[in-house]
Amino acid sequence: MLLIDNEATASVLTMPAVVAVLEQAYEDLAAGDAICRPRIDLRFPVGDARSVYQWGTMEGGSASSGYFAIRMKSDVLTEVEYGGTRTQEKHCVAPGTFCGLVFLLSTRTGEPLALLNDGVLQRMRVGADSAIGTKHAARPDARVLGMLGSGGMARAHLEALLTVRPLERVQVYSPTRANRERYAAEMGERHGLEVVAVDEPRDAFRGADVVTACTDAAAEVIVGDWLAPGTHVTCIGGRLDARTRDRLDAWLRLGTAPAPATAPSWRPADEFLAYAARPSDPVWARHSHGRVRRPPQGPGAPRLVYLEDVLAGRDRARTNDAEITYSERGNIQGAQFFAVAGHVYEQCRERGLGRELPTSWFLQDIRD
Repeated sequence: MLLIDNEATASVLTMPAVVAVLEQAYEDLAAGDAICRPRIDLRFPVGDARSVYQWGTMEGGSASSGYFAIRMKSDVLTEVEYGGTRTQEKHCVAPGTFCGLVFLLSTRTGEPLALLNDGVLQRMRVGADSAIGTKHAARPDARVLGMLGSGGMARAHLEALLTVRPLERVQVYSPTRANRERYAAEMGERHGLEVVAVDEPRDAFRGADVVTACTDAAAEVIVGDWLAPGTHVTCIGGRLDARTRDRLDAWLRLGTAPAPATAPSWRPADEFLAYAARPSDPVWARHSHGRVRRPPQGPGAPRLVYLEDVLAGRDRARTNDAEITYSERGNIQGAQFFAVAGHVYEQCRERGLGRELPTSWFLQDIRD
């Protein structure tokens, strides 16, 4: 069994490979070769009247690839007012440290294959999702990106979007001037683009063909009145405002987790399912993370398009250049981790990377 840290993952994982293995995983889901479940969060008051503890897992596997993976996160969450908005801060043990792990196993032998830190893998798989959505829903001539956020996710997203559109200009906004200016300087040099730090969030939207929110804001960050016709939108941090939902013409969903074989009528569309201990504790009023994402329904809702139908040629995410489109993953995170972790494991095995752990440590002679 291999212990694979972020350094090893970063040395073997490329964004085009992540996009490719995720597209294959989504095809496997559509074909019934792969399965996954929605993310499940368990939440507990910490006891300081401000923070909550959250244990989150998502899992899935494929008969075709022979891999199964469960991703596990252990976070203390606190929401704070910052830069005129509300943000969600997280840590494990102490600020600045985090615990996210992916446990990879063989669906053919049951063997535990690897335990991976999820930091690099996490950023790249989320960026790749936005790239897949942009590939199928943005205008072919999209060249200007409006970026909300300047952290690791914003960096991974730019790299990912460049795999599907030849961007020429990026307009980046985040509340801290030094952060957005650092992002502009670093990304401009790394990718050979014009990257401009703007002083107001609305300026990131002006003239943008694609608008991407990669923030830790626990608030509405995509403003519908600022979206020009023809814009494509992704949002993995923060939320869409009501006006955005009114203006969207098409909503591309990459997938919905299949229903259990034992409960075929139960197939929630929610991005995640959450359970809370002490539900009457006042701390919950300080947190907004209980709001789940799902496609809008009813009169006036945007046209809902599924990636499996796009890939099969049965539907299109964009039908003309004036449509405002939006793409989101759905609740198929579990399928992402077996696909990307399996690829990382194969690359590390091939290159002799990772720390060997005796498989016997993870086996026992007592039947469970």
